[in-house]
Amino acid sequence: MLALAMACGGLAASDIEQRARRADAQVGPMVPVAVTRAPLRAGTRLTPALISRAFAVRQAPARFVPPDSFPAAGEAAGGTLAVPLAAGSYLTGAVLARRSAAGGAPGEPRDGERVLELNVVAGPDLIAAGSGARADVLLTTGGDGGHGRTYLALEDADVVAIRSGSGDNGGHTASEGASARANAVASLRVSVRQAVFLTAAESFAREVRLVLRPPSERQRSGQAVAVTDSAL
Repeated sequence: MLALAMACGGLAASDIEQRARRADAQVGPMVPVAVTRAPLRAGTRLTPALISRAFAVRQAPARFVPPDSFPAAGEAAGGTLAVPLAAGSYLTGAVLARRSAAGGAPGEPRDGERVLELNVVAGPDLIAAGSGARADVLLTTGGDGGHGRTYLALEDADVVAIRSGSGDNGGHTASEGASARANAVASLRVSVRQAVFLTAAESFAREVRLVLRPPSERQRSGQAVAVTDSAL
């Protein structure tokens, strides 16, 4: 009886293994795919910082994965979501906003735009967000005696790149103007007029500060706003 029981057990195990193989053959191979951890809004910029916390990599049957899906969300860094995504959604090329015919890759200037490098004061949140972040530019004028004024010089600016440290961008030394207080170097995509204004601000203002915009407020204004030259 013991031998019969062992034989029956072996047959059952073999049958289960065969069924599992048939099921694997029907499902097909598993492939990695990027999925959202939480809901994301349309217009969200896929910065490296956001990708690290908002996406995960899961294994899914290849037959069920869209052909334009990303195996890792980092491959879509710099892109913008054209539609909202629910938690658990695949990240695909179809959900990303298409590039404008007048522009190039994310971060490259379109017609009438320039990429301007500035010495700025920036918080650790903005430096961590990096390329693709959106920020407001605050300009403080006047001396150190407390009689200066602060203006919103540029709203919802596109941060092409940012790094800690300071540089020489206008021919002036680090002890002059806003560069004396800068703790970061940022590259912003701006219009020609804005580039001229911000270059002058860096030389003559007391401080040029970048403030990170939250995703809920991005693209709300539709266009950047610059203060008048008399602010300097």
